[in-house]
Amino acid sequence: MTLIAKVETARYRVPLPVPLSDSTHGTMRHFDLITARIRDKDGAEGVGYTVTMTGGAAVHALLKEDYAPLLTGLDAGRPEAVWHKLYWHAHYAARGGIGGLALAAADIACWDLKAARAGEPLWRHLGGHDPKVMAYAGGVDLHLTPEELVAQTQGNLERGFRAIKAKVGRPKLSEDIERIAALREFVGDGFPLMVDANMGWRPDQAVTAARRLRDFDLVWLEEPTQPEDIAGHVRIAEQGGIAIATGENFHLLSEFHDFIAAGAVQFPEPDVTTCGGITVFMKVAKLAEAANLPVTSHGAHDLTVHLLAATPNKSYLEAHGFGLDAYVADPLTLDSEGRATAPDRPGHGILFDWAGLEPLRVG
Repeated sequence: MTLIAKVETARYRVPLPVPLSDSTHGTMRHFDLITARIRDKDGAEGVGYTVTMTGGAAVHALLKEDYAPLLTGLDAGRPEAVWHKLYWHAHYAARGGIGGLALAAADIACWDLKAARAGEPLWRHLGGHDPKVMAYAGGVDLHLTPEELVAQTQGNLERGFRAIKAKVGRPKLSEDIERIAALREFVGDGFPLMVDANMGWRPDQAVTAARRLRDFDLVWLEEPTQPEDIAGHVRIAEQGGIAIATGENFHLLSEFHDFIAAGAVQFPEPDVTTCGGITVFMKVAKLAEAANLPVTSHGAHDLTVHLLAATPNKSYLEAHGFGLDAYVADPLTLDSEGRATAPDRPGHGILFDWAGLEPLRVG
């Protein structure tokens, strides 16, 4: 057994290198990183984390006050049992929402410790498939002009990306069309392009937009409308003519099940740091596989590369704008074909610069 002897939690306010924007959240200048560090009696450590723009204090409070005391004495070698213990402990007040984020940090820490104690990289410990994962640059860039968007894309191409996502949802659809037209002309035919509306449209608006955007041969239209609207997503998928990616705002396995069963999503898109952790992410991947769907990801690319590397029906890894490159050793890199490689270090292998983070600590 790998009994948890000590739990430490922290919350950090991490500034973004440049302001980012989308159709729902406006301009963003920082995000909260909430961490969970668990140790067994021998001092071996597992590290988990979650990321959020808002509500970080509430997520950290749930993790620190409810989950951390409960973790002590549990067997990190049985993450499924730990997950269920924590989930049902806080179910009444924290089903989904902040509960999904706080639970994710604890669950990731357990899986990290479990794989590290086994001496295996996480992607192998989860079953293993292919350590190479195609990545795309997930731009958070709604404020950029067409010229600025092209310049950003040039920089991403120089960094090795061979797939690009841009935001849509400007006040006028014509502005979106102008930006994506410029991007398609710049990268050329056949280059993988995605767009993300961040829930900014009603279903009828999304159908209209999708019909205009489909001329640009997009891989997917992401989050076209609010995540509660299953029927709306079905309508957009059927009438819009572009595959739908969604799921970053889902916090329960059942939400993915319902969307997949209804044909409301073609690229399920879990975020391991918000859906309840690795335990849930891998179940989403299996649900998608059973429905003959590819799975993609949102955020936390240094961790998620392991999960997609363990998944036979993977599609693209999102390299998110809320990256932790300045605070982790050996951040994500790409090969000449735009693929990320899951590291072979034991566990997830993410080594945080705790000293560098300390000045940013707010809880």
